[in-house]
Amino acid sequence: MSKGFSTEVKQALKYIYYDTAAQRGKEGFALLEKASAAGDGDATCILARCLCGSQYVWACHGFPEDDERATRLLHKSVEQGSALGVLICMRTGELTPQLIQKMPFSSLQEAFDMILDIAESGDGFCQYVVGNTYFWWDFVDIQGRDASSFPTPAAFRQYLIENISKCESWFQKAFHNGMYAAADNLYQYYTKGDEDLIAPQPKKAKDLWKTGAELGYPVDQHFYADDLLDAGKTAEAVEWYKKGAQNGQPECWYHLGEMYENGKGVAKDLSYAAECYAKAVTPTNCASHHSGAAENLGAMYYEGKGVAQDFSRAFSLFKISQDLDSDAFNRRYLGKCYFYGRGTQQDYRQARSFLEPLATPEDETFYILGMIYCRGLGVPEDIAKGAEYLKKAKNYPAAKEELKNYKKTLFGKWVRR
Repeated sequence: MSKGFSTEVKQALKYIYYDTAAQRGKEGFALLEKASAAGDGDATCILARCLCGSQYVWACHGFPEDDERATRLLHKSVEQGSALGVLICMRTGELTPQLIQKMPFSSLQEAFDMILDIAESGDGFCQYVVGNTYFWWDFVDIQGRDASSFPTPAAFRQYLIENISKCESWFQKAFHNGMYAAADNLYQYYTKGDEDLIAPQPKKAKDLWKTGAELGYPVDQHFYADDLLDAGKTAEAVEWYKKGAQNGQPECWYHLGEMYENGKGVAKDLSYAAECYAKAVTPTNCASHHSGAAENLGAMYYEGKGVAQDFSRAFSLFKISQDLDSDAFNRRYLGKCYFYGRGTQQDYRQARSFLEPLATPEDETFYILGMIYCRGLGVPEDIAKGAEYLKKAKNYPAAKEELKNYKKTLFGKWVRR
């Protein structure tokens, strides 16, 4: 049981948390795997967190998500003698009575004191963990106290207030020592308070994202740029989006793409907008894609705006976007691709499946659906239904031409001329 982290763990924490802008998270992950296999319980614990998704680690590291493995690793970290593992297992509800019996500590307090010692030496990750024990009331279990331990309800209330309020200073320390995630809990603490014990302090929340941005945290550079844009400070927003983008935050590339595509606060530049979208779709060191960027870049390739027209590239981007976040925008374009056979094999059934459910179709969509039903493309012919769609495509010349091929009989039945 070490009273401090190993060299491998310290380096991994730097790559994964303290210096995300360096985009070396995968190196940190590899360090943790090696140290964990060698019996380092702290490495095992942090490795588990890395497998739990963007709530616990920067999404752009591109780490795999595996809840089952994460749970096994957390349990293993306790058995390997990690005080950090004990506290995080307690926080995640994994510290079962059976696991407590396996931990090499006489009490939860002993495990807490070991992490407190590392936090007091200046480690941001441990400062964040200590802050969480106060923020989420874990201190009650750690100290083994409850309402029955106090002479009056008022005394217990005061005990809770004194301990909960300690989270603020620990989160502040963690925030300034590389743990950008500490700002999330600080923001909640400042804006919501804690039940009837801690009053909200919204003024303190005002500059959190600005502070994080200035500290170099890509996530906060994105949030701060959003705030500036909302406040109408477009030029400043562009500068912070650029900083966040260079530091690896794909949302920043996406917003820059939108601004340059639409000439919002900057000179319109479709070519540069396409470059920005491309970087958001496949960011360096990131396994994920940005759905909105894939949509917009796909549309640029489909229409030949800012890039050479390329239906195959457009279709692949729409598929990426669809897999991430199905919405009307990419459904409409995918329907067109399947109908015309642009970038993919022509498939009328697929075209209809994407286009018919749209709540707000546009003229070309109505035209396509009209063609499908009037000509029986992948469905039984239904001229009446198709004609209704064609009539809705009021401003689409091809729909008007197609409609000339059909007429109503004296008995009101639609037939081919």
